[in-house]
Amino acid sequence: MSYGLAVYKFTEGELAAPDIAVVRALLAPYRAALEKDSVGDTDFWIRAADGGEAEISVVDDIISIERPSPGQVKEIIAELANRLRAGILTPRGSFLFREDCRAHLPEGLEADAVFVTEITREALESVESGAK
Repeated sequence: MSYGLAVYKFTEGELAAPDIAVVRALLAPYRAALEKDSVGDTDFWIRAADGGEAEISVVDDIISIERPSPGQVKEIIAELANRLRAGILTPRGSFLFREDCRAHLPEGLEADAVFVTEITREALESVESGAK
């Protein structure tokens, strides 16, 4: 069974496509397979300085993150969500959003969401563990 996270951006109550240029720029320093990645690619294999890895895919309006390692990879994911002004869906079904995203969410979504000033690795790990 695979463990994954997903990043979703909402604008005026609707799911919105992430800015792929922002995604590419943020992930570029962490790409583990540069020789396999093309300019138009939307699939990324990243490796953090601590050796942690994750597979990231941008498909339509969703960023899928498969097998994210604990540690610095979670910091990269948090930074990605912050830069995109997006939220992170955990396997527990809880969303983690910045407070400034609240006004853009669809009606009812905030009931299962945790809001923070800025998404951090610690906040993400707390929501993943179920400790809101």
